[in-house]
Amino acid sequence: MKKILILSILCLMFSLSGMAQRQGKPADFSHGKLQVSANKRFLQHSDGTPFFYLGDTAWELFHRLDRDEATKYLSDRAAKGFTVIQAVALAELDGHTVPNAYGFLPLVDYDPARPLVIEGADNDYWDHVDFIVNKANELGLYIGLLPTWGRYWHDNIDVNGNKPLFDVANAEKFGEFIGKRYKDKEVIWILGGDRHVENDAQKEIIRAMARGLKKGDGGAHLMTFHPTGGRGSSLYFHTDDWLDFNMRQNGHNADFTGIYSNTAADYALQPVKPVIDGEPLYEDHPLSFNAAKLGHSISADIRRPLYWNLFSGAFGHTYGHHSVWQMYDEAKNRRPINAPLMSWQEAIDQPGASQMMYGRLLMESRPFLTRIPDSTVIVTGNVPTSVPGQGRYRFVATRDENGTYAMIYAPVGREFTVSLDAIKGNEVTAWWYDPRNGKATLIGTFANDRASRTFSPPDKGEMMDWVLVLDDAEAHYPVPGTK
Repeated sequence: MKKILILSILCLMFSLSGMAQRQGKPADFSHGKLQVSANKRFLQHSDGTPFFYLGDTAWELFHRLDRDEATKYLSDRAAKGFTVIQAVALAELDGHTVPNAYGFLPLVDYDPARPLVIEGADNDYWDHVDFIVNKANELGLYIGLLPTWGRYWHDNIDVNGNKPLFDVANAEKFGEFIGKRYKDKEVIWILGGDRHVENDAQKEIIRAMARGLKKGDGGAHLMTFHPTGGRGSSLYFHTDDWLDFNMRQNGHNADFTGIYSNTAADYALQPVKPVIDGEPLYEDHPLSFNAAKLGHSISADIRRPLYWNLFSGAFGHTYGHHSVWQMYDEAKNRRPINAPLMSWQEAIDQPGASQMMYGRLLMESRPFLTRIPDSTVIVTGNVPTSVPGQGRYRFVATRDENGTYAMIYAPVGREFTVSLDAIKGNEVTAWWYDPRNGKATLIGTFANDRASRTFSPPDKGEMMDWVLVLDDAEAHYPVPGTK
């Protein structure tokens, strides 16, 4: 009884303290370079500190924003607890022919082997990239740096429309240039860029760029590949030594079944490699690219992939907003892509962006490197399509492999039953964690009889998702989402 009273007081104190004390922090570079964890499931710093990859897709950051705009955007993302900003050097929206905000192009005669570098400061495209990378690092943000968007190695886009800009030779040279220029910066290399590898020739271009990057930076940074929608890097390069972790683009669909369930499929591959969804459904994006039929996504649609991915084995997560990736601004005559609903300046404050932090804080409040996916914790209901469910309403679970905690994500306010076998302690402390605001509410502490127990979320609303957190009481973990 005394234990329950103490926990209740702690929970009340936490609720009254306000969310300002729980703002996420950007990355802490003092823990050393990033590397793959010993169990090959996560990323960590060289001193062993776990790293939560909370990314944002800002594909057009280098190309469309000026320095004041870039500083505004990066400062906002650092304040919201993001740790990685994914951006493209040779940008998607005609970055080879349309100058950046200062009138500079990246290449001489559209030749990747000849980056347009002019001696002196602030007088070429790459000086502007330097400014943004430096500003991001100053704010505690890694840049997930794509050397090029996929169209330039995949599509016939040269001046005659006969072939891509990249071939094996210039891909390696361009990679070496990028690698050498940013070898001492806090970056993560992301090859690919939203294209399907259709043949061996394209595969060898990617491999050549990876060789160039490693030659340029001496192997100082992690490397992955961003695929097209519905696919993962594992489809093409899983056994390649340069691929440090797998990245998926589960894409702009709202369903778990056959979409976000693919994260678990990559998690199960051999050899073992970490996996992350580098492009899930964006906030305010046309659902399945069909706004006329399905409308646009909302924050509830964005939260579900966060927990689906994390609880299926992902080591982190990437958020995106449909206006932000393209840095849409009607006042500056920036061509809109696929009907954005607002400017990027408005979009950075949409609710889904802030809610990503609560997933990160929850994961960081429990042992990080021993977490495994395990939806067998959820007891299948009499109607399995209800619990664990399918489509948009799939329940998923994760737990500590040592049995000290388990978490169950309920995408809707529906009663469900869990097995307590996953918790090894003699007593279990249960909490509800609200993904919308990061607040935890104590349910209570009870004897662990290793049987099944039924829980009913605090709110039965269909868009009211919840996380049930079950702790071994003897572990004395903090309130979920706090340290």
